[in-house]
Amino acid sequence: MEKRSAAAGRAGTAGTAGTAGMRTRVGAARTGTGTGAGPAVGAAGADRSAGAGGTPVPAQPAAAPPLDLRQLRTFEAVAGTGSVTDAAVRLGLAPSSVSQAVRTLEVALGVELFDRRPRGMRVTAAGERLLVWSRRLLEQAEQARREVVDAGRERTAVRLGALESIAAAIVPGILQRLGARRPDLDVEVTSQADRSALLASVAAGELDAALVLDAGDSLGGLGFAPPAGAELEFLDLEPVPLVLVAAPGHRYARADRLAPSDLRGERLLVNVHSSCSFALATGRLCGPGVERVHAGSVAVMRAWARRGVGLALLPSFAVADDLAAGTLTALPLPAPTLHLRLTWPPSRTTHPPTRALLYAASA
Repeated sequence: MEKRSAAAGRAGTAGTAGTAGMRTRVGAARTGTGTGAGPAVGAAGADRSAGAGGTPVPAQPAAAPPLDLRQLRTFEAVAGTGSVTDAAVRLGLAPSSVSQAVRTLEVALGVELFDRRPRGMRVTAAGERLLVWSRRLLEQAEQARREVVDAGRERTAVRLGALESIAAAIVPGILQRLGARRPDLDVEVTSQADRSALLASVAAGELDAALVLDAGDSLGGLGFAPPAGAELEFLDLEPVPLVLVAAPGHRYARADRLAPSDLRGERLLVNVHSSCSFALATGRLCGPGVERVHAGSVAVMRAWARRGVGLALLPSFAVADDLAAGTLTALPLPAPTLHLRLTWPPSRTTHPPTRALLYAASA
C-alpha cells in the first residue's frame, strides 16, 4: 500500500487501513494554479481594406473570446472567499495575478462580475450567473480529464474527503470494504478541518465524494451553508450520537438528569472553527448563555475535558474508550444525534469508482 502525505492549509491526513491490491494515497486535495491572460479583446475601430475596384470592405465583427478555465477557477475562488487576498492564498498565486485574471475576464465578457467594496468583493447579478456556469464547466472539464486519464491506465482512482474529526474512526472501515469490493482502485484520502473547503472541493470536482456530519433532511441542516450554486447529492450512512462528557470529579457526575439551564456557569470546550459540527450542535443544545472555550481539535477537547478544564460535546465513537476506562464521565443531558453524511456531485453518480465507494460506505 502506497501512502503519500502532503500538507496544504489546514488539510491533514486520515489514518487508513489498506487491503491487498488497493493502493491508498493520503494527503491534501490538489488545487489548480495559474491565471492565464486569455485572448486579446478586439482593437478599437473597424479595419477596412480595399476590395475589387478599390471599394472598402468592412472588417468582420471580432469573435467573442473563449472562456479560459484558469480564469474561471480564479473567478470562482474570489467569489467563494469574497477577497482577492484569500483567493490568492487558496490558489497559491500572487494577489496581483488574481486581480489581473478577474479583470481580464470582465473585459472579455464586457460586464462587471464584482462589486468592489472596502470590506471585500461581492458578485454582481452577472457574476452570480457566471458562477453557476463556471462550476458546471470546471466540473465537466475535470470529469473529462479524469475519464481520459482513467481510460489510459489499468487502475482507476477515487478521491474521498473527510472531516478530520471523523476521518480516523470512520474512513478505515470504508477503505477495507472498498478494497474487498474493488481491489483495482487507488484511493486518495484527504482530511480537512474546514468543512466549507471540503464541500467546495467536492463541488469543484476536486474530490469525488466527502464525509461530513450534518443534521436534518437537507445538506446544511445542522446550520452551515453548502457551496453557493452547487448541486450536491447526499446519503445518510449512520447516526452519530453526541455525548456531553466531563472529568469524573465534576459536580454533575452523579446527577440523574440535567437540563440545558443547568449548564449556566459551566465552560464548554469547542473547536476553533465556529462552523465545526460539534460547535453548531453545542449552540443548539446549550444556547448562547454558556461560556465557550476554544480548544482546537477533538483530541484537544477530549484531553482538556479529562483535566477538568470544561465540558465537551463529542461523538460517542470519540469518547468510548475514555468512558470505558473511567477517565471521562457522560453527563445525563439529552444530546442531539447527527448523521454521518456522504455527499457527492450528481455527475459522479454514474462514475464506476464513485459508485463502488457509495456501495462500500453504505454497506
